[in-house]
Amino acid sequence: MSLYADAIVARSVGVEYDLRLTQRRTLRRALGENLHPRRQAGPSKFWALEDVTFAAQQGDAIGVIGQNGAGKSTLLLTIAGILKPDRGTMRTFGRVSTLLTLGAGFDPDMTGRENVFLNGAFLGFHRAKIEEVFPAIVEFSGLQAFIDVPLRKYSAGMRTRLAFAIASHVEPEVLLLDEVLGVGDEAFRARSSERIFELMEAANVIVLVSHDLAFVQRTCTKVLWLHEGRTAAFGEPAAVVAKYQAYAADPSPVLRAAAS
Repeated sequence: MSLYADAIVARSVGVEYDLRLTQRRTLRRALGENLHPRRQAGPSKFWALEDVTFAAQQGDAIGVIGQNGAGKSTLLLTIAGILKPDRGTMRTFGRVSTLLTLGAGFDPDMTGRENVFLNGAFLGFHRAKIEEVFPAIVEFSGLQAFIDVPLRKYSAGMRTRLAFAIASHVEPEVLLLDEVLGVGDEAFRARSSERIFELMEAANVIVLVSHDLAFVQRTCTKVLWLHEGRTAAFGEPAAVVAKYQAYAADPSPVLRAAAS
């Protein structure tokens, strides 16, 4: 259990991306930009996050919702410390376990068993600790019959089940999940929800990105709605989800109300 009351504190967080570092630039384009600087197409930088403020305490499960490109994954990367804010401050307390990209840290040529130990080591745990939780990981994933099969033969759902089982059984104090619970059957989603509640009861903190609004509303204690990098709403799940659904039906009046 973490000794910290606050697990995540974000104050006026802003993250700026330089599009010139993310786009493929040809020699002709580079020369053209130098010779004709006024003819550049569009801005070279943009704010993926702007003035985002929220806090999460022990036992919270924060659902992050919004359209594609709203800044949800950027927010998780900033909470994890992978990205540093260009404005404001982001403070995360406790041991962080991340499941931000499906299959990240996995070796497709290694078996499921070998990948459990590989991923556990990547998360900073000694082999003895991984051996201790290994039976629970395999049981939760439901992959007993496939644990010694090379990962390249796993379906996307099987890889997700194994990755979530590892991330949620290595005693994280802050668990970050990005669109990983939408893969898999209803039984796995039910087990995942139960596991999240267990972590919450153990004073852990979960931040999850999901387009599954029913799952978010059922599972989370608070919801953060991001729109174009800004906070459109933050608070009680049913109220925030209702605002987001109203926006999806008719964007203009909802966003005017959120901005007022």
